[in-house]
Amino acid sequence: MCEHLEAVSRGEIKKLLINIPAGCTKSMTVGVFWPAWEWGPQNRPDLRYISASYEASLSIRDNVRSRDLMNGEWYQSHWRDRFEWKGDQKEKVLYENTRSGWRFAASVRGAIIGRRGDRIIIDDPHNLQSVESDTVRDEAIRWFAETLPTRVNDPDTTPFVVIMQRVHERDISGFILAKELGYEHLCLPMEYEPDHPFKSTRFTDPRTTAGEMLWPERFSREAVEDQKQKFRAFGGTYAEAGQFQQRPAPRGGGMFQRKDFRFFDEMPANDPPMRRVRGWDLASSEREGSAYSVGLKMSKLRSGTIVVEDVRRGRWSSGELYEQMARAAREDGGGVRQSIPQDPGQAGKDQTRHFAAYMHGANLTFSLESGSKVDRARPFAAQCEGGNVYLLRRPWNDDFLNEACSFPRSEFMDQVDAASRAYMEIATVPPTLIGGVPKIFR
Repeated sequence: MCEHLEAVSRGEIKKLLINIPAGCTKSMTVGVFWPAWEWGPQNRPDLRYISASYEASLSIRDNVRSRDLMNGEWYQSHWRDRFEWKGDQKEKVLYENTRSGWRFAASVRGAIIGRRGDRIIIDDPHNLQSVESDTVRDEAIRWFAETLPTRVNDPDTTPFVVIMQRVHERDISGFILAKELGYEHLCLPMEYEPDHPFKSTRFTDPRTTAGEMLWPERFSREAVEDQKQKFRAFGGTYAEAGQFQQRPAPRGGGMFQRKDFRFFDEMPANDPPMRRVRGWDLASSEREGSAYSVGLKMSKLRSGTIVVEDVRRGRWSSGELYEQMARAAREDGGGVRQSIPQDPGQAGKDQTRHFAAYMHGANLTFSLESGSKVDRARPFAAQCEGGNVYLLRRPWNDDFLNEACSFPRSEFMDQVDAASRAYMEIATVPPTLIGGVPKIFR
C-alpha cells in the first residue's frame, strides 16, 4: 500500500484502487499517515485533501488522528519547520495550515460545496448494512461518478485514491472495474488464490501457496476460520468472498458454480434433441450501462441432458430488438420455440400482437414472469448442480459463466433470466400447435 501511495505522490499513478480486508490498517495508512507524510517528510504542506467515507464521522475520525500525529512530539521534532497551523485549528471537519494546505472530511453522497482538492481519498464508501439496497448503492456510485470529479483543483493531475473491502458485485470498486476507468488496482485477498480474478500490474504477491494468509501475525488461520463461521451464519459465502477475498461472489460461484457446467464441442450425434427453446429476456435501450436483451437457445436431449447451444445478447433499440428476434427465429427454424416474456394487462396483449405480426411463421409462446429472478433461476440451478447442463464451446461462454457465477450479485442478470425461462419452457410439454403456429395467433 505504501509503495503505491508513494507512486501517487510522485505522479506515477493518478487513479488508485486498493481492495483489502478490514483491519489491515487501510484507514490509518491512507487517511492518517499518507497526508502527514506528504505535508512533512515530502515538504508539500500546500496540498489540499478531500476525504470521504460512507459516514462523515469516519472521515472526521481520520482527520483528527492525522492532526494529532502531526502535533505529536516526534513529528514536531522532525518537521516543525514545514508549516504552522492557521489559527487555533481545533476544528475536526476542516483544518488549515499557513502554507495554504487543508484537510476536509465529508461523507459519500454528501455535499462538498466550495472545496476543490489536490488529493481525493475515498475510504469504505459503502455501509455493510445498506449496500444491498440498489437505491442507496446507486446513489453512492452516482455521487462518485458525477459529483466527485468536479471537486478537483486540476483535472489533469489530481489523483483519486479509493480503498475499500469488496461488499457487492456492483459496489464502487465493481463500477470502476466494469467501466475500465483507468485505475491502478492493488488487490490483497486475505488468503492467497493463485487463480484470483484480480491481479495487480505493479505488484507481485510474494505468496505462492494457496490459502497462505495475508498478515498471519495480525490474522491467524484460527481467527480467520472463526470469522468465516460468523460470515456464513449471516452473510453466507458472499460475505466471506467479498470482505476477505475481495471478489464479491463465492469462488466458483454462488447459486451457480463453474465446476457444475460441462462442455460439448458440438451437439452429440448419438443423443438427439427432443425439445428446443430459445428463451428471451427483453430490454429496449441502446444506452451504455443499461440492461441487455438476450435470446438463449437451449435443448433437452433424449437422455435428459440440457444443452445451452447459443446466446445472443445486445443493447438494441425496439426496432433492432424485433429484427434480432425475427432473425433468430428464422435461423432456428420452426422446431425451436421462441419463449417471450409477456407484460401484464392490456400492454401485454398489445405486445403479443406486435410480435405475432412481425414474426409470421415463427413458433412463438408468451407467458408472464412470476416470482423473483432468484426464484425463477432455482430449477435451472438444480440441473446445473446435478451436472446435467452442458454448454457448447463458443465465444459467448466466458460472458455467460461470469454472469452466472456471480448471480444474484452480478451487475447484469439477463442471461440467467433467459436461461431460467428457456429451461422452464423446455421442462414442460409443448402446447398443441396448428400448422406450426400457436393457437393464440389463429
